[in-house]
Amino acid sequence: MGAARKSESGEEIRTELPEDLGEVSDFFRAIGKQIKLLRERAGLTQKELGELVGYGERLISSVERGVRTPQPELLVALDKLLNAGGLLAIAADDVRRARAKARVRHPAWFRGYAGLEPVAIEIHEYSTLLIPGLLQTEAHARAIFGMRQPLLTEEVIEERVTARLARQEILTRWPRAIFSWVIEESALQRPLGGWDVHGEQLRHLLAVGRTRGMAIHIMPTGSADHPALGGPFTLITPKGRPQNGYIEAQQSSRLITDQEEVRIMNARYGALRGQSLDVRESMSLIEKVLGER
Repeated sequence: MGAARKSESGEEIRTELPEDLGEVSDFFRAIGKQIKLLRERAGLTQKELGELVGYGERLISSVERGVRTPQPELLVALDKLLNAGGLLAIAADDVRRARAKARVRHPAWFRGYAGLEPVAIEIHEYSTLLIPGLLQTEAHARAIFGMRQPLLTEEVIEERVTARLARQEILTRWPRAIFSWVIEESALQRPLGGWDVHGEQLRHLLAVGRTRGMAIHIMPTGSADHPALGGPFTLITPKGRPQNGYIEAQQSSRLITDQEEVRIMNARYGALRGQSLDVRESMSLIEKVLGER
């Protein structure tokens, strides 16, 4: 656990501890090396292998480098395709257990919220400076962690990227939860990691925003009115439990369970969505930013 301190209002705030995936990260890297060896023996590129199993080249690369958790189903498919003789398929159950273990290995100040995400039936997030973590590409996430001050080690950066990408599995789970995001237009204009990385990130936003059940709204910078100048926040509803609010800043966080406070945050989020561009207008704006480069 992190070291706890009290804010001026008496609320407990936990400072960040380094993320420690331990043998889980080592295990994922070992699996990735095996896949790479078998792929190269078969004379296939990452792109060719991805096409054969229905995955993108970027995902195959991430799995081989151990920065993304391999899906057990992918291991079974690769085992057959690469004639691994059961070497990869036999690891599927171990990967399932490792994924469950890795899912909770987040900085101490984030773990309270992270534990709610896997069982959430609704998530609504307002983001001011950044593209929300659930929507970040691997390269974008790595760029963000790489510019962190004080500097993180390369090992910690890889661990953080792995943990962030693992969270995104909830976007593909079925039945799908209800998702929406309100993102400030300025986040579209800020090319974190450079324009190549940022362009890929914007294209990813377009892909997610056009997916059924995913609503991305852009809050225009030129708006003369704004109902949430107090900063970013998230509303999350775990299955069978009341909705919670969540706020974080400077590696400190607060999970809000008081229902009156949550009600106010809900009203604020509703006002944000009402004053933001609708989904189609938001997609058009993202396309416009992409077209300007």
